[in-house]
Amino acid sequence: MGESQRFQMGTVGALSLSVVSSVSIVICNKALISSLGFSFATTLTSWHLLVTFCSLHVALWMKLFEHKPFDPRAVMGFGILNGCSIGLLNLSLGFNSVGFYQMTKLAIIPFTVLLETIFFRKNFSRSIKFSLALLLFGVGIATVTDLQLNMLGSILSLLAIFTTCIAQIMTNTIQKRFKVSSTQLLYQSCPYQAITLFVIGPFLDGLLTKQNVFAFKYTPQVLVFIVLSCLISVSVNFSTFLVIGKTSPVTYQVLGHLKTCLVLAFGYVLLHDPFCWRNILGIFVAVVGMVLYSYYCSIESQQKANEGTVQLSQAKESEVAPLLGVENGTSLATDGLVPKAPSWSSNKDLNA
Repeated sequence: MGESQRFQMGTVGALSLSVVSSVSIVICNKALISSLGFSFATTLTSWHLLVTFCSLHVALWMKLFEHKPFDPRAVMGFGILNGCSIGLLNLSLGFNSVGFYQMTKLAIIPFTVLLETIFFRKNFSRSIKFSLALLLFGVGIATVTDLQLNMLGSILSLLAIFTTCIAQIMTNTIQKRFKVSSTQLLYQSCPYQAITLFVIGPFLDGLLTKQNVFAFKYTPQVLVFIVLSCLISVSVNFSTFLVIGKTSPVTYQVLGHLKTCLVLAFGYVLLHDPFCWRNILGIFVAVVGMVLYSYYCSIESQQKANEGTVQLSQAKESEVAPLLGVENGTSLATDGLVPKAPSWSSNKDLNA
């Protein structure tokens, strides 16, 4: 099996793990919050990250992966930023209507595209932009119901969008710049994320729910669902870093909207949630957008692979016949024939 085929299989596996684990934890948390009344989302997320770190520490002890330390300031800043983005998203949901919160999540994709275009000079073709627009339109139809605006909620939403985009772009660029795997990055950043959310979690949850997380009555059933949620979160956190590292922040957001559509469908089929023609139409349009996005990405990925093969063959030809360059009056230096991309450059969307 070639390197390209192994990479594609790894990418498909990462995407599948992300979808299955995310849908599972949403269903588990929905039962925990709606049925059992445990609505302390930020504190629960800090427990998720703590369990994830402990699980990775055991895996490291069993030598399932190698610890690779790198710039501690980058790890600390990345971990704290990730924790803050989660807290801001929860605040955005608390101070805005559900419809406006869904618009906030939809805005992450175009904002990420804008940031990568401006700061990373990454080019998105018209076909990719069209498929993303179609996807966002479909998800908007399916999920956005009301748009009640307020100043504080709007500011929190903008901060949530900005921090989430930066954190996800950093997930991709750090793995490439320091040549660390998703597991190594997650292991080193988890403690900072967990501490950040553990400190701000009880305060945010108390502000949003008017309850004290430490005064909650933890029945055996609640504890079982909390433990189950924490165990599933290990796969969720790992697959998040894995998907962003293998693809890109934009592809991860596209995958996130696929999860939203699946959660809506599962909610209707299994939990008999209310459903209408808008949900059906929106999911259909969103799925069409996702299919087109994957199709255009695969085509452009193949084109780039072919271009790379042509450049490599040209480099080999010039190495075999160096006198040809002398006769034409060109340089003999072959190192410059295939310019190396900077370490932060990411075109992995095209492998989705």
